[in-house]
Amino acid sequence: MAKRFTARYRRYTPGPDPLAPPPDLAKAVRAIADDVMYGYSAEQAMREYLRREGYDDFLRQIAERRQELLQKTNLGGTLQEAKKLLDDAVLAERGQLARDVDMDDLDRTMREMTLDNLPTSPAAAVTELGEYDWASNDAREKYQQIKDLIGRELLDQRFTGMKQALEGATDEDRAAVAEMLRDLNVLLGKHRAGMATQEDFDTFMAKHGDQFSEQPRNIDELVELLAQRSAAAQRLLNSMTPEQRAELMQLAAQAFGSEELMNLVSELDANLRGIRPDLDWTGSESFEGDGAMGLGDATRAMRDLGRLDQLADAMSAARPEVDLDEVADLLGKDAATNAKMLRDLEKALKNSGLLNKGESGNLQLSPKAMRMLGKELLGDATTSLKGQRDSRDTGHTGEPTGATRPWQFGDTQAWDTSRTITNALVRTGGSSISISPEDIEVVETEARTRNAVALLVDTSFSLAMEGRWAPMKQTALALHHLISTQYRSDELTLIGFGRYAQTMTIEELTALPPIQEKGTNLHHALLLADQFFSRHANMERTLLIVTDGEPTSMLTDWGEAHFSWPTDRITLAKTVQALDQVTKRGAHTTFFRLVDDPGLVALLNAMADRTGARVVAPDLGELGGAVVGEYLRGWF
Repeated sequence: MAKRFTARYRRYTPGPDPLAPPPDLAKAVRAIADDVMYGYSAEQAMREYLRREGYDDFLRQIAERRQELLQKTNLGGTLQEAKKLLDDAVLAERGQLARDVDMDDLDRTMREMTLDNLPTSPAAAVTELGEYDWASNDAREKYQQIKDLIGRELLDQRFTGMKQALEGATDEDRAAVAEMLRDLNVLLGKHRAGMATQEDFDTFMAKHGDQFSEQPRNIDELVELLAQRSAAAQRLLNSMTPEQRAELMQLAAQAFGSEELMNLVSELDANLRGIRPDLDWTGSESFEGDGAMGLGDATRAMRDLGRLDQLADAMSAARPEVDLDEVADLLGKDAATNAKMLRDLEKALKNSGLLNKGESGNLQLSPKAMRMLGKELLGDATTSLKGQRDSRDTGHTGEPTGATRPWQFGDTQAWDTSRTITNALVRTGGSSISISPEDIEVVETEARTRNAVALLVDTSFSLAMEGRWAPMKQTALALHHLISTQYRSDELTLIGFGRYAQTMTIEELTALPPIQEKGTNLHHALLLADQFFSRHANMERTLLIVTDGEPTSMLTDWGEAHFSWPTDRITLAKTVQALDQVTKRGAHTTFFRLVDDPGLVALLNAMADRTGARVVAPDLGELGGAVVGEYLRGWF
């Protein structure tokens, strides 16, 4: 052949930006946790975060690139080029007829009549001139170029670079292409029948591999390469006007001067469609631009549109699997680098220990993430405390006595640094400072009373509807972190109450989705709190209740929930009776009222007057500080 392309396909591998900051995992986990608290699963929340961080921008770029392809080009390039060659050929022939004084007048007249009466359709004109004996060598060459152009364009639709490679091709070059197509159809036919082997593929590539710049390694890669292009060529044909389609098919029948090429290409398309029926062979697009494209370029544009659609689907999926090579090719290297950053962020999140898989296999916030989030939320809560001791100073079991004692497992008192280092030096003879557990001495403190804390949080659907769902959970997490890290001698139970009440771990409460059911069963929650207090008889008891509604549900003697709106006398009586019981156990109760509903205000004030409880009505943003402050108020 006259020309060959030797370029090899290289995968795009974007490298890391040496100046890019490391992924901000704390920011990511906080954002993910916020969504979890609003009812998302951790998996959904991570996808939403990655979407906001970049996937949405990719979808915008895809839409813009798609619109650019459609609005800047049209599909008439090949037909326009063929018409220009035909016009040039006819003009050259008329010039030759005018100059040739030796030509027989009758012959000249017949030729001119043929040219004068050509059909207006270029394809029909080309067919009409199929048997015409050209007087002009230049005209004959341009006419042949029309047939070569269509053949080259048809092949360029399916084999990259064929239009350029076959420019000025000889009969030998065309014969080589036809032989390649025949061998390819034999190979694909065997593959459709499940009979093709790697040896068959290797034999084919050894003979024709120089015509495939991508150098596929096996028949599956070859099929994928060709089927995508063949499907795009069919969609391109579907996108043409009926007139354009008719013109093209008529011209294609004369490609390279015979119908063999068209027949071989049609057989190739049929084989590929039979192997990959899952591809889109029936779609179409509306190209509206001024820039005319040839068949090969238009098919590549059509294929790019399909690839853009697939990339958009991949980025919109629940678990995006983004091919960086596709992103680089379609949207540019910067976009591929950003996609890699998102992928690395997702990988870093999964490998950081902040997200792990639960028993069901779904992602969830890990204990490490809960601690990190709890610390942050506690910091947010304590900034709103006024007149309270900074929580960083808490954690002691009492006031220092001035004495020290050897450390014991479970001690939370501060180390006496001087005594600890002295013990280490004495033990080692001063040769080195290597501290062992037996060297440690802690500051002795006066014992303080341990506290059993029950936090009852309203989980009725009204909290979610009114935007109070996440602040409720954040409050619980802040209090849990404070007690689990700085007041480890205290005991905390978390009780959520909707239609029923249930004791939950902090992980369960954090992941709890809002459930659309009726009922605010404070009665059941107080029964569970009473059971908790009864198990900690030697502790002080603190009862903290966060709610935005009157008790509208109670637990019957046979274990069913009874709902009534408005609150009936039986539900109210059962709730007050349960509150009286925990009060008799010595519980110090505080209600945190989240709304100013007159009925709820009157009810909570009456219950507080009856039991000596407190009622606090914080703004929603100050709920965490109010609950933490109320817990700390008993000790400082």
